[in-house]
Amino acid sequence: MAVISLVLSYCFVKDLRLVATTAIGPLVWGTTFVTTTQLLPPDRPLFVGAMRALPAGLLLCLLVAVLAGSLALPRGVWWRRAALLGTLNIGLFFPLLFLAAYRLPGGVAAMIGAIGPFVVAGYAYLLLGDRPTRRLMLAAGIGVLGIALLVLRSTIVLDPVGLLAAAAGAFIMGLGTVLGRKWGLPEGYKTRTTALLALTGWQLTFGGLLILAASFVIEGAPPALTTANLAGFAYLTLVGTVLAYLLWFRGVANLAPTRNTLLTLLSPTMATVLGWALLGEALSFGQLLGVAAVLGAVVVGTSGSGPAPRPAVVRPLAPVRRRPKPGECREVCDPLAS
Repeated sequence: MAVISLVLSYCFVKDLRLVATTAIGPLVWGTTFVTTTQLLPPDRPLFVGAMRALPAGLLLCLLVAVLAGSLALPRGVWWRRAALLGTLNIGLFFPLLFLAAYRLPGGVAAMIGAIGPFVVAGYAYLLLGDRPTRRLMLAAGIGVLGIALLVLRSTIVLDPVGLLAAAAGAFIMGLGTVLGRKWGLPEGYKTRTTALLALTGWQLTFGGLLILAASFVIEGAPPALTTANLAGFAYLTLVGTVLAYLLWFRGVANLAPTRNTLLTLLSPTMATVLGWALLGEALSFGQLLGVAAVLGAVVVGTSGSGPAPRPAVVRPLAPVRRRPKPGECREVCDPLAS
């Protein structure tokens, strides 16, 4: 019994550690608003999105090239999968996110984005057969209420295009999250870490290229960059994208989707707290209650036992075999032959 207790205790702590490291992603994303408003060029959402995604994706692909050679590029079905995931999670989500932010009050956009846990629960049930627990859905509902207390204002103007963009963003990223869970990590790598680096780099590169093309068509030539702009882009690339998305996609590959997506509620919470701490924005009693509700929802929803995770598959490449030439010994050509 003591041995069983120790094993269960280790698994529980390991699971909580995975949840905690995955939560770093949404917390870092919550710093994006302050970084954008204080350091980046104004009114260039597509250019900013491309500069956030593409350099990070190319950097990760270069790192995988050093670690795994030709495996830095997708193979077989992963060309199609990486392109689709990159389009959903980056190429479409980033522009929709910025469009909603420009056309809606921030509170309304964040409130609509908070439906993410329910969207992911629906996708997970349809595509994975994972039935969400009542505990998870209750936590998601409490989290949405907390976001409402955090960001909604008494006087708001609702723009139909902004509302559609915010809702579409939630549905698109929800689909990307569940598909990423369904497909796991690409095969052929010696370690899961290298496979994760490759998959993250592919998505950021595919998505970044899409946004960059759209930015030239819609916004024109890139603006001249100041020292502050470069510092902001460096932070977004290295911390807000490379680090945050590595930890996020690691969680996507290993956590049940509904548990994982609950962590996204931390992003607007962090943005609100930073607005108070750095920009002097006042926090009302209702907003403090909202912070408590969101944190409580995340703790309750992610600490419960959700559907058992499906381990991502990482299989080493099989040795290449060829037929021996006349007069050539069989063992030299096929060292595995008995």
